[in-house]
Amino acid sequence: MHNDQRIKNILVVGGGTAGWMAASALAKVLGRDYSIRLVESEEIGIVGVGEATVPHLKLFNNLLGIDDVEFVKQTQGTFKLGIQFNDWGKIGDSYIHGFGNIGHDISLLPFHQFWIKATQLGAATDIGDYSINTVAAPRGKFMPSATDVPPTSPLADIAYAYHFDASLYAKFLRGYAEKIGVIRTEGKIAQTKLRAHDGFVESVVLENGEIIEADLFIDCSGFRGLLIEQALKTGYTDFSSWLHCDRAMAVPCESNGPPTPYTRATARAAGWQWRIPLQHRIGNGYVYSSAHISDDEAAATLLANLDGPVLADPRPLRFTAGMRKKFWNKNVVALGLASGFMEPLESTSIHLVQSGITKLLSLFPRKDFSETVIDRYNAQCTFEYLRIRDFLILHFNATERDDTPFWNLCRNMQIPQQLSDNICLFKDSGRFYRDAEEMFATTSWVQVMIGQGIMPKGYHPMVDQMPDHDLKNFMTSVRNVISSCVDAMPMHQAFIDSCCKA
Repeated sequence: MHNDQRIKNILVVGGGTAGWMAASALAKVLGRDYSIRLVESEEIGIVGVGEATVPHLKLFNNLLGIDDVEFVKQTQGTFKLGIQFNDWGKIGDSYIHGFGNIGHDISLLPFHQFWIKATQLGAATDIGDYSINTVAAPRGKFMPSATDVPPTSPLADIAYAYHFDASLYAKFLRGYAEKIGVIRTEGKIAQTKLRAHDGFVESVVLENGEIIEADLFIDCSGFRGLLIEQALKTGYTDFSSWLHCDRAMAVPCESNGPPTPYTRATARAAGWQWRIPLQHRIGNGYVYSSAHISDDEAAATLLANLDGPVLADPRPLRFTAGMRKKFWNKNVVALGLASGFMEPLESTSIHLVQSGITKLLSLFPRKDFSETVIDRYNAQCTFEYLRIRDFLILHFNATERDDTPFWNLCRNMQIPQQLSDNICLFKDSGRFYRDAEEMFATTSWVQVMIGQGIMPKGYHPMVDQMPDHDLKNFMTSVRNVISSCVDAMPMHQAFIDSCCKA
């Protein structure tokens, strides 16, 4: 009789968004053959501020079979077409990094190549005028993709994400997970026991003395990294020589009008401030460098720049930007804050949880925990973190701001070589090459580079195959089509009221 190497018992350590996302997805995909248990403590609480996401989350909800409308209602959610960046390139600047397409590509050339030449001819306006998301967002318009228009219409392909209350999302997923067989245990972990012969985690011991064994452990214990770091001493790769912010203050405030269909990130003297509109309130925070501003000054700056009266005291968070040296070590996989931290400038945190779960399912182990499989998982996660890291560094480094020591440091710092090479290539001729596995699309890199003042000197020579008068007509036509499509869209608030009001 062959030895059954299948994993049977999985323990998720910690709740919150990461824990309940992991438990829900594992239970849904693996089914009832597996025992999935989650242990969390009501006392510990979760970071759970207002969360913004990227469009990938729709795929996760689809995997679980979660109804979009129900999800938005239950989490006091709103919709997100992109992120508005204010005062980043220089004070007074504003641009939107919109999801989805810019214009439309022609014969293998991306639209922005034509836009570069048209700009040089004085025949183009701001690049944001050629994307339905970046035109609709500041006008407060929103709708999902229309099914009753030609497939070539911009209305047929609207990329969007969500804003929601993270603690409500965790609660929503908990209800979902428990319905499909996940067992929740209330309790604090007092001790982790390792197997003597190989150092794998054997069990965790709760404060009440209960011992919980498992084959595979998912560490969602937040910054503490209870298993991945405290028990297995995995180590951490620190990004703070490029990403200087190490603290945040978070505070909710009352809304003063309809929710905007975009997140806002405003550059401040020693970092930046987020604004995430929900149905019932606005989530705000100041992410800053403690070397450049005191906690009290940061709190005062935040409180002076809110839309409405505060609903709670500012809550401080401390972090070190970076990632675990291994995301999967022995029989422990870390997700969420236990795996690393990137400031929420481009709303990547929930995506990294989702991406970690997806990779785990595709590389799901047997009890022998093949090093080959683990190494591949770690290589993929490391690659994704490094590319997101570089995208965040771009925002801080591509600036003309010299008004504070923080911005001088960011502008003059040595940046990673691959990022430097990518900027040089884009400056030269507007070209950008992305690896298939990385998170952000070429259009994202292009919008941030142009939005922060990196303007290419040249363009792809094949653009010259289009006569100048045709190019001018093409640019006008794209802009007019986008503008009339946005005219036809409902207001964001009206869309929420009609289909998914909490």
